[in-house]
Amino acid sequence: MGSPQHPEQPASPQPASPQPASPQPVSPLSRRAFLGAAGATAALTGLSWTPAFRVLPAQAATPAPPDFPSGLAVYQQAWTNWSGEIVLSPQWTCAPGTPADVVTLANWAHAQGWKIRARGMGHGWSPLLEPSGASGNILLVDTTENLTAVTVSGGSPASVTAQAGVTMTTLLTDLENAGYGLTNTPAPGDLTLGGVLAIDGHGSSVPAAGETPLSGHTYGSVSNLVVSLTAVVWDPTQSAYALRTFQRSDPDIAAFLVHLGRAFVTEATLRVGANVRLRCQSTYTTNVATLFAPPASAGSDSYAALVEQSGRVETIWFPFTTVPWLKVWSVSPSKSWLSREVDSPFNYTFSDSVSSSESQLISEIVSGDVSVTPTFENLEMSIVGSGLIVTGTWDIWGWAKNTQLYVRPTTLQVTANGYAILCARADVQRVVSDFYGYLDNALNAYAAKGQYPMNGPWEVRVTGLDDPADCGVAGAVEAQLSALRPRPDEPAWDTAVWMDVLTVPGTPQSQQFYRETEQWVLANYTGGYAAVRPEWSKGWAYSGTAAWSDPTMLGGTIPAAFRVGQATGDNWDTALATLDRYDPARIYSNTFLDTFLP
Repeated sequence: MGSPQHPEQPASPQPASPQPASPQPVSPLSRRAFLGAAGATAALTGLSWTPAFRVLPAQAATPAPPDFPSGLAVYQQAWTNWSGEIVLSPQWTCAPGTPADVVTLANWAHAQGWKIRARGMGHGWSPLLEPSGASGNILLVDTTENLTAVTVSGGSPASVTAQAGVTMTTLLTDLENAGYGLTNTPAPGDLTLGGVLAIDGHGSSVPAAGETPLSGHTYGSVSNLVVSLTAVVWDPTQSAYALRTFQRSDPDIAAFLVHLGRAFVTEATLRVGANVRLRCQSTYTTNVATLFAPPASAGSDSYAALVEQSGRVETIWFPFTTVPWLKVWSVSPSKSWLSREVDSPFNYTFSDSVSSSESQLISEIVSGDVSVTPTFENLEMSIVGSGLIVTGTWDIWGWAKNTQLYVRPTTLQVTANGYAILCARADVQRVVSDFYGYLDNALNAYAAKGQYPMNGPWEVRVTGLDDPADCGVAGAVEAQLSALRPRPDEPAWDTAVWMDVLTVPGTPQSQQFYRETEQWVLANYTGGYAAVRPEWSKGWAYSGTAAWSDPTMLGGTIPAAFRVGQATGDNWDTALATLDRYDPARIYSNTFLDTFLP
C-alpha cells in the first residue's frame, strides 16, 4: 500500500490493531436473509426501500386524491429513507413525465389543499421530505423515473444542464464521457441532483499546497456551481404556479440554491471544468492519536499535514481501535506503477454488504448487549484492512468519479449526526484534535459504566467554503442557507471541517450521547476560533430523546448561525421570506418544516 506521506514508497499493509481473535472471511448476506436474521435491525442493510408494486386507486383502501389531473397516473406506494428511520405508510405518489407536469401538479395541490413533496432516492436522514409517520393530504412526486435528462455543453466555459431526478452516478458518468468532472461531490452515487442541491451536498477537498484551482471547479458545495436553475413557483401575475428560471446573479436565487425542501427545482445548469485523474491511497497504519495530535505536537502524519500535502483527505475511525481508515487523494495525471487503474466507481466491494458476523453483533447490540461494541468496532476495521488487500484497492487511480464515489446503498445502514465547523485553515488540526479528545474521553467514560452509545465510525472530511466566483457568473450571489456560506465578519475562515458520528439506529443511550456531543460542539467551536452549522442531510437539534426536536436549536441556535455576520436583507430571514413569497400556500412543506422554517 502506498504511503500518502511518501507516495512512491510502498508500505506493507498491516492488520488493524487491535483486531478480533482469528477473523475469518465471511460471505455477504442477501438483504432478505439479513432481515430475517437480524430482527430489530431489519432496516440496516438494504437498499432504500420502495416496494416495486403500486396500488392503483381502484384497489386502494383510502380515497384517491380528488379531481386528480387527467393524463397523470396516481398510485399508492410505501417509502422509507435509507437508514430506515423515516417510514411512510402507502402514500399517494405520481411520477411526472415533464416539468410541465410538475406545474400541473402544483396547481392541482394548491386548488385542493394538498402538499407535494419532491422525492428522490431517500439517501438522507433528516425529515426534510417528510417526518416519519406523516399522513394526510400529501402527494409524493417521484423525480427519479422521468426527470432525468442531462445535456453537457462543452466549450469555455463548459456547463451541464440536468433535471432534478438524475442520480449523481449518471450525471458524473455523462460528464466524464464528455471530458468533465467535479472536484467536490458526495461519496454515494445514489443521490439525485435535486437532493444534493437541496442540502448543499459536498465532498472532501481543498487546494493542496501549490495547487492552482481549475476553472469550472469549486472546493465548496455542488450548489456553488449553479449557473441557473428552474423551479415551479407562484406567479402572482397568473395567480398560478409556473416554471421560472433564476439566473445566478438574481438575488432571489440565493434562497433556492439550498432550499431544504421548501421549493421544487426541476432542473439546474452547473458550471463544470476539465476532468482530472485522481490517485486514492488507503492506509491503516497511522495511529489515531498521531493523526489527531494537538497542534503543538502534530507532525508530518497529522491530519492537517496530509491536507496541506494533498488537499483531499478523509478519515474513518472506529472507536476502540488504534488506527483509522485513512484515504488520501492526489491529482495525478500519470499512473504510478504502484497504483491499480480503475474504470468504474464503487471499488471497495468489501463494504457493500453486511456479513453474518456483523449482523449477529448488531442484533446483540440492538437487543441490549452493548458489551460487544468493542468487538464489533474491531471487526469493522479488520474487514477494511483485509478488504483493501483482497480487492487490491489500497492504491487506486482513475478518472475523478471512479475514486470519489464509493458508498453503495447496500452498505451497513447507520444513523449519523453531522456538523460543519467553519475555521481558518491554520486551525484545522486544532479542530480535529479537540473533537478527538472529546470523543475518546466521552466514550471511555460511557464504557466505564458499561455503556456504548456509539458503534459506528467517526468520519472527518474537509472542504473550502462557497465562493460564488467559482460558477463564472458576474454578480453571482451566495447560497443563503448553505453551511459553507462564508462569514464576512471572519475573513480568515476559509475552510470547513465536516464531522459525523455514526451508530446503529436504536443503540441504547445514543440519543443522550448525541445531545451531549452537540452541546459540546456548540460550546467548543466559538468566538474567533470557529463556528458550527448543521449538515442538513444528517442529524442535529438533539433533545436527548430524538433528533430534529430541540426547540432551542430549531428556533434559535441554527437560525442564528445563518444570521451572524451576514448583512440584514441577505440572511436566514431573507431566505425564508423569499421561499414563502414563491410558495405562499406552502404546498412545498411538511409539519417539520412548518415549525423549523415558519
